[in-house]
This record gives sequence, structure tokens and C-alpha cells, in this order.
Amino acid sequence: MNQGPKNLITDVSGILVGNAADARVNSGVTVVLCEQPAVASVHVMGGAPGTRETDLLAPEQTVGAIDAIVLSGGSAFGLDAAGSVMASLAVAGRGFAIGDVRVPLVPAAILFDLVNGGDKSWGETPPYAALGAEALAAVAVDFAVGTAGAGAGATTVNLKGGLGSASVRLDDGTTVGALVAVNALGQATMGDGPHFWAAPFEIGDEFGGLGWPSGPTPEAAALRHKAQVLPIENTTIAVIATDATLTKAEAKRLAIMTHDGFARALWPSHTPYDGDLVFALATGRLPRTEPVDMVALGAAGAACMARAIARGVYEATKSPGDRVPTWRERFGR
Repeated sequence: MNQGPKNLITDVSGILVGNAADARVNSGVTVVLCEQPAVASVHVMGGAPGTRETDLLAPEQTVGAIDAIVLSGGSAFGLDAAGSVMASLAVAGRGFAIGDVRVPLVPAAILFDLVNGGDKSWGETPPYAALGAEALAAVAVDFAVGTAGAGAGATTVNLKGGLGSASVRLDDGTTVGALVAVNALGQATMGDGPHFWAAPFEIGDEFGGLGWPSGPTPEAAALRHKAQVLPIENTTIAVIATDATLTKAEAKRLAIMTHDGFARALWPSHTPYDGDLVFALATGRLPRTEPVDMVALGAAGAACMARAIARGVYEATKSPGDRVPTWRERFGR
């Protein structure tokens, strides 16, 4: 397995990503646009999710494909972003056809970043609808990671979080890509050191190339999380995508298996105070000539997600009012 050419989720054919952020608010939105409707599902493992249009992604539900996914900061206020994306797509003629009407299908998930130091005094007009439209207008193959989009105001317990992405090309030609906004209750690094829990899955030096520590680090397993030191402001929300042709049930299984990447990269993960979830998308751009190896695909999804989580933290940059340092500030690389 090798990285895709950009090491981004957009290495998956048929996927575009756009970001928008408001530096004053210290929050933002990321839109994942499917160039054509894509098979999708979702799996939630955190205890405090905030979502829109996720019930329709269950394998037994009627609709087979969706138009876009929105990841947003802002807690429940951030769900406004999906409405503006939906409206813009409808104007463009996208959506599920019902007679002469088209209804774009845009599932969404939010993370809690309301007490991260930004100015949230927006009165009766939260910024997320405007940010959603801005992010949709910016969709492209290339996009920023780190302090960008839905990860603009994200944090972990000890370091600034961010937007991460990674991709991999399997031996059979299938591409898998991950996108994640890392705002975890716990941490992505081991103890007080610079080493990432995701180190075994790193390709090259995409998040520093440090590998494992040289010796045992008993403090790495010590339980440290935001509820001990800061207001609870959490949730890691993600998308795993592939160009393989999948059924909705297979997409659901891919989402489930990809959660292993959370557990490999964050300690702890899937807590009662995180809304951890993974959306899965299958664009079907790679013709299906034989049954998909779901074991290999799910393992690749989990590894790719672990890498994306570490990259989100590694690539974060300093902003005014930050309450925790970035990885680069703390460890000088």
C-alpha cells in the first residue's frame, strides 16, 4: 500500500472538499461534495453526537445515495451549514428527484468548540449557514489541513487539534481516503512526549516520522482528558471514502471498521462526552469485477483514519487566543 498522490481524501475519484472558517469566531465548516451521488452510511460510537439526516443512511432505508456531507464546528448551531449547502445544490439542480422537485441529501455532523476562546456573540445570526455556502463554493481537489474548515477551532486535551486527511492506494487499485476534524476529549500523543499513538501506521514522515519512543513510557497510558482540566468541548467527526463499488450495508461495515482508527490514534476515544462518528462514502468509480475484500478495505480505512487524525494535530497552526499549544510550538518541529 502507498499514499495517494496528494495524501488527501480527494485522491478518491469523485470527491471534492472545501473549507471555510471565521478567525474571529474561531470555528469553521468543511464540505465533502460527491461529484455524482455516492452510496453512503454512518456509524456513531461517541455518547454525545450532533447530527442531521443520518437516519436515512441506515442500510434498510430507501435512499441509496447522497450529494454531500458537512462537518462543522459550532455545536448544534453548526447544523445550519448543511441547510445552506442543500439550498445551493438545489439551485444547481442536484438532489433526489420527487416529481419536478429535487431534494439534495446532505447529512451533517458537528463538534463542540463554543468555549475555545473565539467570539461567539453572534446574536440571532450564527455564521454557519454563510460558512457552509462559502465552503461549498471552495470545493476542489486541493484543500488545507490543520487549522482549517471544521478543524479551525478544534483542540485535544494537551494540544491544538485540526482537520486531517490521508489516503492509500491498495494493491488491487482501490483508493481509500480519510478526512477528520479532531476535537477529542483525550489526546493524540503519548503522555507528555511528541510521539503519536498512530505512529505504526505512518507512511514516510507525514506527521513527523518519529515512530515509537525509544523505551517504555508508563505515563502514556495515564488517563488525561479535557473534563479534568477544561470545559468539556469535544467530538471527532470523520469521513472515510473509497472508489470501490459498495452496497449501503458494505458502506456501513466500512464505517464501523474505520472507527478502529480512532481507537489507534486517540486515548481515550468513543467516550460519553465525544460525539465520535464516521461517515462512509463509496463513489463506485472503480469498476467492480469481483467481490470487494471488506477485510482489506476496512483495515485500510482504519489505518488511513489513524494517520489522518495524527496529521490534523501535527499540521495545526497558532491562532490568537489559543488555549493550548500546537504540536509544532510544543515540540519545535
